[in-house]
Amino acid sequence: MEKIIFEISEEGKRLDSYIAERTELTRTRIQQLIKDGNISVNNKKSKSSYKVEKSDLIEIVVPDEKEIDLVPENIDIKILYEDSDMAVIDKEAGIVVHPSHGHESGTLVNAVMYHIKDLSGINGEIRPGIVHRLDKDTSGLLIIAKNDAAHLKLSEMFGNNGIRKTYVAILKGKINKDSGDLETLIGRDPKDRKKMAVVKTNGKTAVTHFQVLDKNEKFSLVKVNIKTGRTHQIRVHMKYLGYPVLGDKMYGRDNGMAKRQMLHACKLEFLHPVTQKAMKIVSELPEDFKEALKKTGLKAEFPEE
Repeated sequence: MEKIIFEISEEGKRLDSYIAERTELTRTRIQQLIKDGNISVNNKKSKSSYKVEKSDLIEIVVPDEKEIDLVPENIDIKILYEDSDMAVIDKEAGIVVHPSHGHESGTLVNAVMYHIKDLSGINGEIRPGIVHRLDKDTSGLLIIAKNDAAHLKLSEMFGNNGIRKTYVAILKGKINKDSGDLETLIGRDPKDRKKMAVVKTNGKTAVTHFQVLDKNEKFSLVKVNIKTGRTHQIRVHMKYLGYPVLGDKMYGRDNGMAKRQMLHACKLEFLHPVTQKAMKIVSELPEDFKEALKKTGLKAEFPEE
C-alpha cells in the first residue's frame, strides 16, 4: 500500500484533474480510488468534481495491486503492430474486451495475456494492458500498453485528443446533409439504466463529427471521428440524430440485415508514446461489414485524409 499526501497550492480545478497533474496516476484510476473512498480532502471523503481550494490537504491511499487470477487463453487475435512498448490489435466483433460478470473467460484480455508478454498492470487486476475499449459487437482497432510508462502516456493522449480515432458505420435512413457535428451530454438513460442517452443534466460532454461517404433512400454510410470516448457514444449520437446504426439491437430495431451493429474502428493516428514517431494504423473492413454493404447497396470508397 502506498500513501500520498500533499497540500493544494492553487484553486478552482477539479480534484481528479489536479491529482492527475501532480501524480503518475491515470485519471481513470484516480476516479476509481475516489469512488472506493481512498482519496480524502481535509480528512473527508470527496467527489471527483470537487473544486480544490488553497491549503486543502489531500490524502491518497493506493492499495497494492491484486494478483491477476485470469489465465492466458490461446484465442486467435490479429496483431497489426507490436514493439517493446505497445501493440495494436484488430478486434473481431463478438469478443468482450475485459472480464465482467458473466464473461470471466474468453475475453480479449485472456487472449492478449497469451500472445503478448510484459503487459502493463496499471489499470488493476482485470485489465492488464488495456488503455481503451470497444463494445463487444464493435470491431476494429485497440491499443495495448506493454509497460506502465507507455500506458500512462497513452491514457493521457486519449484524454487530450492526442489520438485521432476514425470509425465507419452503416446507418438506417438517408441523412439529409453531407457532414455534421454533435456536442451533447451523454449519461445513463433515466428510462433504462442499462442504456446510455443524450441527457440535459448528469452527463458527460460527448463530441462527434461525421461525414457521409455514400447514401441511398434507405441507408447511409458514414465516417465518424470522436473527440471524446463516452460509453456507446457513436451509437447514442446516431440514434439521437434519427439514424441508428444498422444491426444495433439496443439503440435500434433488428431488421435481419445484420447480426451485430455495423460499426468498425478502422483507423488510429497518433504519435508513438515513447519514440514520438507518427503512427497510422488501418484496419480493413471485416467480411460481415462488406456483406452488409452489399445488402444495403452502399459503396465503401474511403478517401484518405
